[in-house]
Amino acid sequence: MYQIATLNKISPVGLARLNEEYIITEEIEKANGILVRSQDMLEMEFSEKLKAVARAGAGVNNIPLDRCAQSGIVVFNTPGANANAVKELVICGLFLAARNIHPALDWAECLKENVSKQVEKGKSQFAGHEIAGKTLGIIGLGAIGRKVAASARALGMEIAGYDPYYVSGGEGISIYTDLKEMLELCDFVTLHLPATDSTKGMLNKEMFEAMKDGAVLLNFSRDKLVNDMDLAVALETGKIAQYVTDFPNDNLVDRDKVILLPHLGASTEEAEDNCAVMAVMQMRNFFENGNIINSVNFPKIDMGPLEQGSRIAFIVKDFDDPATAVLEFLSSAEIQVTKVAAVRREDGVAYVLAETPVSDIQPLVVGGESGAKVISVRIIEK
Repeated sequence: MYQIATLNKISPVGLARLNEEYIITEEIEKANGILVRSQDMLEMEFSEKLKAVARAGAGVNNIPLDRCAQSGIVVFNTPGANANAVKELVICGLFLAARNIHPALDWAECLKENVSKQVEKGKSQFAGHEIAGKTLGIIGLGAIGRKVAASARALGMEIAGYDPYYVSGGEGISIYTDLKEMLELCDFVTLHLPATDSTKGMLNKEMFEAMKDGAVLLNFSRDKLVNDMDLAVALETGKIAQYVTDFPNDNLVDRDKVILLPHLGASTEEAEDNCAVMAVMQMRNFFENGNIINSVNFPKIDMGPLEQGSRIAFIVKDFDDPATAVLEFLSSAEIQVTKVAAVRREDGVAYVLAETPVSDIQPLVVGGESGAKVISVRIIEK
């Protein structure tokens, strides 16, 4: 029986995928797995019982990934599960900026009398631009970026893309290896990147100077991607015509030419259901089969479903050859192994999954020098 804690409201559609082998607990210290959305876990203390964290969403900057790995906790996310929801809001952001919808709505709400006459007299101040024929630059061509590209292209836009890891597949995207070269061509630029040390503040003074005069910047990824102070200068000078973002902060409130949305990107019933289902099923696959799919702190390892016998999952550190070390230990315990797979992080923490036809394996204890290198051992039985 596995105990699962939820740190945020998780869609009941996803929770319904937990079978009779799982129970929901409110006692986090007893949980074997945690389902989370946006709650900050960075300072959380972890129980030895905790083996997996599944984030019902893509971003994981609220989870201490390396500390989890060092504690033998695998962290999952759900890439692509909310991609359509975010894509639709990005398209909405394009229209909000191009057609000056936000100031027009504010103005229209203030009309009290002689409305028709005032509308005819005042509407010209909100005249905008059509997006058809304009160039949209997409920085990051993952699940969301590709969906944005397809929809924007269907609306008549020209699509330019920058992603060092993207391989073109005939989607009608002009790929650039030089970001500055792409930026100078774009009427609109949209960001679809994770927040990492390498991407933090990547949209800065240097990049703003490379952009086409009067371009619109959209950020539905993470606020840390944009240097707010440099952005403020670019907006004041008119280099950037408008900034549309789903991540309000104190530096952006009450600024002209800024459209703030309250983090609505994945806030649809469909996206919340999709993310919860995907998070639950990945966690179940880990607990029931030992497989790691879509982890953000361990590489992928997939043996498929466990049909019979058992699997033994080790998380170890500092072995030059983790698979061989585990095989030697199992051999000394007289456990026959029919299949083994191992993945290793750059810091030396590794995950080793071994399959055996033996059932009802007793708890394993690794002693001596090798034992000090074993973070956790988990037996999975059919």
